Amino acid sequence: MKKLYVQFGSGLSCPEGWENFDVSPRLRVERLPIVGSLIRAGNMSLFPAKTRFGDIVKGLPIENGTVDGVYSSHVLEHLPHQDMKIALQNTFKMLKTDGVLRLIVPDLQWRAREYLNRCKDEDPNGSFNFMRKSHLGIEARSQGVSPRLREILGNSAHLWMYDQYSMATELKEAGFSKIRRCEMGDSGIPEFSLVEDESRFFDSGNPELAMEAVKQ
Repeated sequence: MKKLYVQFGSGLSCPEGWENFDVSPRLRVERLPIVGSLIRAGNMSLFPAKTRFGDIVKGLPIENGTVDGVYSSHVLEHLPHQDMKIALQNTFKMLKTDGVLRLIVPDLQWRAREYLNRCKDEDPNGSFNFMRKSHLGIEARSQGVSPRLREILGNSAHLWMYDQYSMATELKEAGFSKIRRCEMGDSGIPEFSLVEDESRFFDSGNPELAMEAVKQ
């Protein structure tokens, strides 16, 4: 039987053998019948043709208990905390027994440690560095229509941050077990090599928070 793998928040990643979903407003527009055909005719499409519009919080059009593996890279931090919980619950429902979830989010711990080290050095830019590296807050309001639209629709801000302990707790509360911090390529499942990108596992040489969990 053919196995089913699902990636949500796929962006421009759309490997064969995966069902790839993204919630980008740009993707929604590209998939409109008339507008989408004009975009394609003008060679202005951004997303791969097989990428589907889908919101993990509202639920993806995937039958529960049918998925062998799920991958999510730098998505959950863009959700309000309560929506992130729903996303994990929906992911758990999609997976088969022994199905595997692998995810990456920015690691709050090393950013906080770096901030505290800067505080010890009385670095006046320590807090600014932390906020910028965490993509938290609004440093300046966008000016003009296009930048404001990108700000509203782009969903680039981080709404909640996690360390390995808080994320492990969230995964456990969603029903997962065999929860561990993981590294690129250590799943033992070849299909994950098609979606994992080494650059997503690090920022400024620091490891981001990559976690693996299993539905049992």
